[in-house]
Amino acid sequence: MASTLEPGEPAKGKPFKLLGILDVENIPCARDSILYGSLGSVVAGLGHFLLTSRIRRSCDIGVGGFILVTLGCWFHCRYNYAKLRIQERIARDGIKNKILYESTHLDPERKQSPSKSSS
Repeated sequence: MASTLEPGEPAKGKPFKLLGILDVENIPCARDSILYGSLGSVVAGLGHFLLTSRIRRSCDIGVGGFILVTLGCWFHCRYNYAKLRIQERIARDGIKNKILYESTHLDPERKQSPSKSSS
């Protein structure tokens, strides 16, 4: 019997590549960008067609809508992804320093007793 894949479990077979170069399953943000771009192209092309009834121009608007929405979603998602990676790196370094300096004289959370000055 063939085993069924659970949702969210990576497929063991051949990965899906768009145009032979863009691995949609493994590149972050690629799937969402392509899906939103295709939806944007349908909305832009159909909307332009309903307003003007010009078929060729509506197809051009649809292709332009696909490109603009795909690139917009791609850059927005990659910016957020990079920001998240930086925050993760800062947190990882903080945890490493906490483990390294815990209970030493360099620990910033350790209470320093005020020095008594004689007058």
